[in-house]
Amino acid sequence: MNAGATYRRIAAAAAVLAGLALAALAAGRYPLPFRDVVAALWHHGEGAGAGSAAEAIVWGLRVPRVLIAMLTGAALAAAGAAYQHLFRNPLVAPDTLGVSSGAALGAIIAIVLGAGSAGVALAAFAGGIVAVAAVLAIASRLTAHDPLVTLILTGIVIASLLGAGLSLVKYVADPYNELPTITFWLMGSFASASGAQLAMLGPLVAAGLAVLFALAWRIDLLALPDDQSRSLGLPAAQLRVAVIGAATLVTAASVAVGGIIGWVGLVVPHMARLVAGPSFPRLLPQAALLGAGFVLVVDTVARSVAPIEIPPGILTAIVGTPVFIALLARARHVY
Repeated sequence: MNAGATYRRIAAAAAVLAGLALAALAAGRYPLPFRDVVAALWHHGEGAGAGSAAEAIVWGLRVPRVLIAMLTGAALAAAGAAYQHLFRNPLVAPDTLGVSSGAALGAIIAIVLGAGSAGVALAAFAGGIVAVAAVLAIASRLTAHDPLVTLILTGIVIASLLGAGLSLVKYVADPYNELPTITFWLMGSFASASGAQLAMLGPLVAAGLAVLFALAWRIDLLALPDDQSRSLGLPAAQLRVAVIGAATLVTAASVAVGGIIGWVGLVVPHMARLVAGPSFPRLLPQAALLGAGFVLVVDTVARSVAPIEIPPGILTAIVGTPVFIALLARARHVY
């Protein structure tokens, strides 16, 4: 695939994403005509009048939610693509090294301790970072023939331990006040999306994605065997830490804001690989755009199709399972 075709595919995906965002701003329990959405976006802050109600809905409720959903999807999909390329394994996902489990444990501890939404988000972010740091520290002290396999297995073990801690905290939580909040958070939701959350999530996701984009061609070389990477002068160990750090940063930030939204980091990179091929510099932007669109569509459906809002984590699992099976059946030639 030449560079021109790559840019055209990226531009097409970006245009589709912009259309989906506009549709998401119009959809919901209180649907708005497209002309009112466009007017609210175009004339924001110019005064009240007939468009004031639409402007309040669009800017006060839906713009932060749409942007957070898109950032979350882009972050999880990009992190999943980076992990799959780094570990040379199409079955790994952003939570392979325990970041989601660590974030979940941090969040529910904060909920039990009575922290507010900001405290829960901060605890979730810190929990995800600490969990992956523990995995890296333990794996680095183990002697093994294949360090990547050791890292994955260590992540699985630590995630299992964190899952036990999660169950313990849920067991001792107040079943009338704290447990429903914990359960709702674990299913994922963007219902509390706000400008403050967007201000926290945006810079963290931008920083992590900037690192992945800057290292994209080097990450491509990590798919080679280690001896070939070393012969090319690639500092594989340092590069792996940088990639894991960037992917963990965006994943922890996303989980801290929206809870656990599963399957995105596993399924979407496979979808992007069918479009862009296995080359990571071409794969990464496609994965980010497709991930943003996927989570945006799921969240729009979740808040529009039923009298009560469906947690998006449930829908991603329902959609992700058959899609992943179908993609595996069609995508053998790209690995």
